[in-house]
Amino acid sequence: MPGIAFAKPAFDVGFATNDLDGFRSLWEGRAGLVYDHLARLGGGFHQHRWRMGDSIIKVNHTRTPLENSAVGGYRSLTLKAGEDADLVTPDGAPVHLRKNPGADLTLHAETADPDALARFYGEHLGLEPDGANAFRLGGSRLVISPGAAPGRTGWRERGLRYMTVQIFDCDGLTAEMQAAGVEIGQPPRTIGQVRYSFVRDPDGNWIELSERASLTGKAVSA
Repeated sequence: MPGIAFAKPAFDVGFATNDLDGFRSLWEGRAGLVYDHLARLGGGFHQHRWRMGDSIIKVNHTRTPLENSAVGGYRSLTLKAGEDADLVTPDGAPVHLRKNPGADLTLHAETADPDALARFYGEHLGLEPDGANAFRLGGSRLVISPGAAPGRTGWRERGLRYMTVQIFDCDGLTAEMQAAGVEIGQPPRTIGQVRYSFVRDPDGNWIELSERASLTGKAVSA
């Protein structure tokens, strides 16, 4: 696939939870993150957003009880912070705070087939190689480690569930990926001034392709 034009120099990560207060305490009380804004997703979900460098940590909160589900391939985060500490989200995902981590945000993935996952993120998603089975987009980094095959989950199930890349043409990139054999998790749709879709990597992890008008400078299609 040709090189992807990214609309901002970082990727974001997304959680789903019933425990908003616990996440607020973690991000603001321990990690020192700044609250950005609230977005309404529909279906009873509100998305609360915190800034980490150029990345956004999204917490999709609902009062509707979420069942515990399988652990996906995205296992933990490392964040740049003013202290070194090993913490855990209210729903069990490890969060490592480090003074000098080498990136503002690092997403750690585990897989039974590191080579296949690395090919996907390098060749299909177009992230820049940054060491053995590691990739970078600006101030964010993805590190792939060998481990057990993850369970297939929904992106609105409890836990650390997806990553987001900001791009300029959601419909076009989704179609290109589908033609290249990438699994489409959700076709493009529009909420407000965001056009987005989801694709899935070889392990079924969710990647949001987001075309946000405030970043691209053009209105999105309905």
